[in-house]
Amino acid sequence: MTAEQFREKYTEALDTILEAMAENAEVDPEKFYSMACVLENLRYFSPVLYGAIKKKAE
Repeated sequence: MTAEQFREKYTEALDTILEAMAENAEVDPEKFYSMACVLENLRYFSPVLYGAIKKKAE
């Protein structure tokens, strides 16, 4: 898997989490927005995560 493929899959997973949270009536809107910000910031760490996983696999 290339870094670009990893980034796409990682972004897709984060979007799926946000979508599931948004559709759940039990999620407090204030907490949802805070969590959405955290997940959005996690997107920027995909190259770091990819590098760590790639290095560990070798």
